[in-house]
Amino acid sequence: MRIERVERPLALKDELVKFVFRVYQGTDGAYPALEWVKEKPSTDDFDGFRKVYEPFLQFRLGEEFDELYVLRDEGGKILGVIALVYNLEGKDVWWVPEEIKGEKTGLIEFFMVEPAHKGKGYGSKLLNFAIERLKGLGKEAYIVTFPNLEAYSYYLKKGFAKVMDYREFVVLRFGEGQ
Repeated sequence: MRIERVERPLALKDELVKFVFRVYQGTDGAYPALEWVKEKPSTDDFDGFRKVYEPFLQFRLGEEFDELYVLRDEGGKILGVIALVYNLEGKDVWWVPEEIKGEKTGLIEFFMVEPAHKGKGYGSKLLNFAIERLKGLGKEAYIVTFPNLEAYSYYLKKGFAKVMDYREFVVLRFGEGQ
C-alpha cells in the first residue's frame, strides 16, 4: 500500500468517479450524500451517478482541494482518498463557519475508503497521514461532516472532538479538549 500525492487531480477525475461510485454502492447510497440531488440515482446506475456527481467532483478537484492523496494497492487500484483544503481565502467554502476560517485552519475533505476494504487500517493510515501533513504546514486539522454518518463516531474515536454544530453539519477538530 502506498499513499501518493496527485499532482494533477483533474487528470484522475474518471478514475475517481468510478472509485466514489464503488463507495456509493458499498454504503447503499448513504455516501456521498448527494444532498443537492432531488432524486438520487440507484446504486446500480453508474451513468446516473456520474451525471450528478462528476460536475461536483470536477469543481472540487479543480477549484477547492489544495492537496489530494490516494492510497493504492500493489496493482495500482485506488483503495482510499483524502484531500486537504487549507488556503481558504477566496474559496467558496460555504459549509465552513466563519469562526474557524483562518490561516491556521486545515480541512480534511473527501476522505473515503472503499467499503470492501473497511477494517483493514487503510482509513487510519490516510487520516493519520493527513493530520501529520497539516501539522507540518502549521495547520489545525478540522473536519466538517454530517452528524448522522457512520464516519462521525469514527472521527471521535480517532481523537477529533465536536466544536460546534453548523447548519446541517457538525464541525470537529483534532486534539480538541485533549
